[in-house]
Amino acid sequence: MLFIYRILINIILLISPIILILRLIKKKEDPRRFKEKLGFFSKKKKSGKLIWFHGASVGEIQSVIPLIEKFEKNKKINQILITSNTVSSSNIIKKFKLRKTVHQFFPIDCNFISEKFINHWKPSKVFFIDSEIWPNTVNNLYRKKIPMILLNGRITKKTLQKWLILPNFAKSLFNKFKLCLSSSLESKKYLRKLGAQNIKFFGNIKFSQSESASPILDKNFRNFIKSKTSWCASSTHYNEEKFCGQTHLYLNKKYKNLLTIIIPRHINRVDSIKDELKSLKLKVHLDEPKRKISSNTDVYLVNSYGKTKSFYRECKNVFLGGSMINHGGQNPLEAVRFGCNIFHGPNVTNFKEIYWFLKNKNLSQRVTNYKNLANLLSITLKNKSQPKKIKKSLYLIGKNILNKTYKEVC
Repeated sequence: MLFIYRILINIILLISPIILILRLIKKKEDPRRFKEKLGFFSKKKKSGKLIWFHGASVGEIQSVIPLIEKFEKNKKINQILITSNTVSSSNIIKKFKLRKTVHQFFPIDCNFISEKFINHWKPSKVFFIDSEIWPNTVNNLYRKKIPMILLNGRITKKTLQKWLILPNFAKSLFNKFKLCLSSSLESKKYLRKLGAQNIKFFGNIKFSQSESASPILDKNFRNFIKSKTSWCASSTHYNEEKFCGQTHLYLNKKYKNLLTIIIPRHINRVDSIKDELKSLKLKVHLDEPKRKISSNTDVYLVNSYGKTKSFYRECKNVFLGGSMINHGGQNPLEAVRFGCNIFHGPNVTNFKEIYWFLKNKNLSQRVTNYKNLANLLSITLKNKSQPKKIKKSLYLIGKNILNKTYKEVC
C-alpha cells in the first residue's frame, strides 16, 4: 500500500506548482515562503539537540504552545522546529516569545523531499499533533530510528472507519510510534484498534492553553452593557435563536434590564434570525459600530466574524449552540478560559469527553428546554465571583495535564 501511496503523492508533486500558484492567487500561501513546501529551507539548523512539532493548522499549533514554552526552558534543547500547513498558523507563532523556536511549512510528503527535510533538520524526537500523520515521513523517521510521539491524539469514530478500510496499512503506521498520548478515552480505545502500542491518557492538552488576546469591543456597546444584565448565546444554529428568544422572554420576568447577545454560527442567516426574533415581539439591534443602541433593546445580534472572544470577555454566562439540534455541539474551552459559565443542550457528541470533564468539575451545565436554561441563568447571573473561580479551576486542570505530559515526553 505504501508503494501505491508513493505513486499517488508523486503525481501530486508533478502538479503541485499549479496548485501552489492557484493558492497564491487566493492568498492561501505566503509568496515569500511557499517554496518550503517543495523542500527548500528558509531557516538554518543550529548545532545541538533539536525537537520537531508538526500540526496541521492554527488549532493544533496553539494547543501545544504551553508545552513548547516548557521545552524552551530546557537547557538540553538547542532548537525547536514547528511545521504546519497554513499561513494563519505561521502567523500565530509570531505572537509568542519563543526564543529557540523556528517555523517551516511542512513539505509535500514525497519520499525524497521527506528524506531531504529530515536530513537537514536531524530531529532527535518528533511530535505529531492530533491526527496529522504522513506515511512517507513516518516511515523515514522510523527507519532512521528517530522516536515519534503522537500528541493529543484524536481519533473519532468516523476517522477510525476510514483508517480501517486499509487496516494493515494503518497498523504499519501507528505501531511505529514510541508513545501515543490520546486526547480522550474514546481516542485511546480507537488508537488501540489501529495498532498503536504504548497509549496513555492524561487529559486533553488544550486545557492548558491560556486566555487568548481579543479585540476590544466598540465603546458604544461597552457603555451600554454596563447598565444591563446580560447573557450570550454563541455559535447558534437554525431553530436555536428561537430557543434563545423564548429563554429571554421567560427570564425577562425576573430581570427587567435583560440583554441577550446572539452570535450565529453562520452570519448569512442574520436577516431571517432578526425576523424570527421580531415575531416573538423582541426588539433586536444589529451589531453596527457607532449606531446608537436603544435602551429597550432585548437582543443584540452579532452580524460579523471575529468578535466571539471579545463578547466572552464582557459576558460571563454563555450558552453554546449546535447542541439543541443534531450537530454535535461546539468546543467550550475558549469560553471557559474567559471564566464563563457554560450551558449546552443534550447533543455534544463532537466534544463529549470535554463536556463530561467540565461537568465533573462543575464548570458546565446541560439544559433540555428554554425554561431549564432560564432558571439556571437566574442563579448564575447573581454570582459575580464565579468567573474567577472558573478561571482558577481550569488553570489547575490544565497545569496538571501539562506537567504530566511534559514529564512523560521529556
